[in-house]
Amino acid sequence: MRVLFVHGAFVRDGAWWWQPTADVLARHGLRSLAAVLPSCEGEPRGDLYADAAAVRALLDASPEPALLVGHSYGGMVITEAGRHPAVRRLVYVTSFLPDVGEALADFGTGEPSPWHISHGDGTAGVRKEFVRPLFAQDFDDATYAAAADRLTSQNEAVFGQPTTRAAWRSVPSTYVVCGEDRATLPETQRAQAARATDVVELPVAHHPFVTRPDVMAEVLLRRRPRA
Repeated sequence: MRVLFVHGAFVRDGAWWWQPTADVLARHGLRSLAAVLPSCEGEPRGDLYADAAAVRALLDASPEPALLVGHSYGGMVITEAGRHPAVRRLVYVTSFLPDVGEALADFGTGEPSPWHISHGDGTAGVRKEFVRPLFAQDFDDATYAAAADRLTSQNEAVFGQPTTRAAWRSVPSTYVVCGEDRATLPETQRAQAARATDVVELPVAHHPFVTRPDVMAEVLLRRRPRA
């Protein structure tokens, strides 16, 4: 049994973000790993479909049943990649559940978010002054410094690319609503969660796998694949 984690937008080093929860899972005998997304770490940057292919390659590497966890933008990736024989359940964390033909940009207002910055070279990022108040209000200083060091530019194309598959239509799914999230508001999350098989709402901010690994791990342990 294993958990495969797919991080959100504008960050690199998914293993760092996931490690606090991975440590808790390991104590319960559950192996986990984090995907490397070409749209955030490739040269040149990959797109949504390259990210999905990277996740499928990790799933292909082992016949073990898997929980596939997507955070924020990662929900787009697991929706595209998650219809795979190894995947027993999709877990969406303050994320998006697109249907076939829907892009991440379709869930917005049509106007760029104030924290979004386009670099003019086909990549985009997040304005650093917005990171702590919106995305990391519950990080201590040391953790925030390490997180800020892992911000990166991402291929801007991913936000307009539509999904070609909707894995949640055939694979059981759990949506984790993060009730104290200031970046993806709880009402937005609840609207997305209506497509999931079941919903868990927690009093946590945008990155519970960093700051509340015990709580995040409990959700996954209760939904671990049995065969």
